[in-house]
Amino acid sequence: MTPVSSAYQASLRLAVAPMMDWTDTHCRVFHRVLAPHARLYTEMVHANAVVLGDRARLLGFDPVEHPVALQLGGSEPQVLAQAARIGADWGYDEINLNCGCPSDRVQAGRFGACLMKEPALVADCVAAMAAAADVPVTVKCRLGVDDEHDYDRFRAFIDTVAAAGCRTFVVHARNAWLQGLSPKENREVPPLRYEWAWRLKRERPDLQVTVNGGIASLEQAQAQLQHTDGVMLGRAAYHDPYLLHRLDVALYGGTLRGRGELLRALRPYVEAQLARGVALKHIVRHVLGLFHGRPGGRAFRQILSEGAHRAGAGWALVEQALQATEAGPVAASG
Repeated sequence: MTPVSSAYQASLRLAVAPMMDWTDTHCRVFHRVLAPHARLYTEMVHANAVVLGDRARLLGFDPVEHPVALQLGGSEPQVLAQAARIGADWGYDEINLNCGCPSDRVQAGRFGACLMKEPALVADCVAAMAAAADVPVTVKCRLGVDDEHDYDRFRAFIDTVAAAGCRTFVVHARNAWLQGLSPKENREVPPLRYEWAWRLKRERPDLQVTVNGGIASLEQAQAQLQHTDGVMLGRAAYHDPYLLHRLDVALYGGTLRGRGELLRALRPYVEAQLARGVALKHIVRHVLGLFHGRPGGRAFRQILSEGAHRAGAGWALVEQALQATEAGPVAASG
């Protein structure tokens, strides 16, 4: 395996979760501006799509996104191995196997959270992927499925997969209900049991353990880091992206920048994308939460939401939205 970079290793402490329909390349470039040191993840891509589909569309990313991981879905070791090799060849720093998504579509394809019930299969998948790719292969999982509440079974799953070559586990600290709950409810209803992730790290100190689920503040993240190697933010990083910036500064150092300054740093990327024919709406939908809870935040969202889909919309619209947040002395502090 190619030695991992120091930036990749350091990024273990803070990550943004793979989120379907959200963490596309435009979102990740924005998050990179906010959090120069965090580990970023793609949306889940099925291994078959990587092998057979439009790779430029599915796998393309901007070099500023490093360190960035490709999350794969699937349960066929040889197909996953092919996809992992392709992902590594495209330049991803990590290949992650999804063992946590509970949607019906995922279950029908025998991947995602239902793989928690098949540790030997997951181990075969990881071994094949690790043999094919020269970058780290990691796993994102739940604590269990449905009404399983057995820590020893969870640890046995981890041990089986670790023996196949996985050294890093992202633990969404809830069970996944395969029947009766929507994917949204599966992120909110099953109770969080962070202590399982903490115990796993104590009992398996040689593994890298990142905890995910319900972390929505700087204080919560710092508390988790007393027990685990890293924290992964999902919806909180998307709906309140300035939190991601605050966390990066708190964990890695640097100077806290104002929201407007951060957004203006995205301007060269936005204008380059517009020049390529990308519509503004596809980029700015990811920045709508930047002024969450701040004066002018509602007007900021409204101006972008109503104007970005119009033909010819460009950076001037973003400046118009920013002006709505800078109209008063209170709003100008960032």
